[in-house]
Amino acid sequence: MSTQIDIKPKTILIVEDNPMLQVGLRHALSAQPAFQVIGQVQDGLQAMSVAVELKPDIALVDIDLPGMDGITLTQRIKEILPNTQVIIFTHYTNRTKVMAALTSGANGYCVKGVSIPQLEAAITAVAEGNFYLDAKIAECLLQNLRQPLADGEELEEVKLTPREMQVLQQLVEGKSNTEIGRELRISANTIKGHVQQIIHKLKASDRTQAAVKALRLGLV
Repeated sequence: MSTQIDIKPKTILIVEDNPMLQVGLRHALSAQPAFQVIGQVQDGLQAMSVAVELKPDIALVDIDLPGMDGITLTQRIKEILPNTQVIIFTHYTNRTKVMAALTSGANGYCVKGVSIPQLEAAITAVAEGNFYLDAKIAECLLQNLRQPLADGEELEEVKLTPREMQVLQQLVEGKSNTEIGRELRISANTIKGHVQQIIHKLKASDRTQAAVKALRLGLV
């Protein structure tokens, strides 16, 4: 006699300020037994409150949102709800937005206009603990890494301590200060100090640019 195992559907929070797209996504994803849409929000600030309340398995997040942009929202979600996986779902394909999203801790990046089966594949991959990158974005990142170094941007000029190298590695992987601190067993405030030093030494304007420079310099 066989025993049937019930698999709970993955819960999804849709954060999208376009009402028509929001409804379309909910209808398409709810048709799949593997998914359960438990909320849909148009505002970034409201989305944070709803996420804390509902604790979804997956948050599908646009970048351009009122109240709080999707990149900041992703950082907040990953800080407070580390078990919630975030997929950036946006029309942006430029390097700046992509790297900002990835270094915010997003678990996937999907470009609007993909087919529903592709979006479902992205959600399934991320829900299983994998990282999902849209093919268009993969090409964008390859182009970024192929760019020649700017004048004066040389490897020997960057001298990081062993601890800073550890933090940098985690930073490039898109982890938040809290997640890095947990991994290295030191406080988030200490990590914040290391990140600031890394940004200064790499002559970057923020952690996103620092991650990009680190990749281009071959530091990680």
